[in-house]
Amino acid sequence: MEEKKNILTYEGLKKYEDELHDLKVYKRKEVAQKIKEAREQGDLSENAEYDAAKDEQRDIEARIEELEKILKNAEVVVEDEVDLDKINIGCKVRIKDLELKEEMTFKIVGSTEANSLKGKISNESPLGKALIGAKEGDTVKAETPVGIIKYKVLEIQRSN
Repeated sequence: MEEKKNILTYEGLKKYEDELHDLKVYKRKEVAQKIKEAREQGDLSENAEYDAAKDEQRDIEARIEELEKILKNAEVVVEDEVDLDKINIGCKVRIKDLELKEEMTFKIVGSTEANSLKGKISNESPLGKALIGAKEGDTVKAETPVGIIKYKVLEIQRSN
């Protein structure tokens, strides 16, 4: 079975690469030092520092593995080449909730990078799916947990 591609913007790719570098170069050494110091304290069976350091090491290694998997299957969207005629991954879109009369701006990203608190919605989310392919002036319907909500696409622009 082919693994799912992780669609990333250049910004997302850089963030993950930086985090992976930090974990491999600095955090691994840091936790190895903590383990060494805890070992020097003697009896490991009742050594809370040793247990905590080993837990931290396990978490770091798991995150490294996760990041390597994300990056191995990464497909980077070149935001400068995004077609602004219709909504796609890598563009910023301004929409209006036709029921609440509220305007919102989102950046459409792949699911790996999605963070609604930072205005980044996934192309796989109900709203993201509804918006992909829409043009300025279009009205789209998104199926949400509270029902179907209509949005008008006001503007499509480059996200950078």
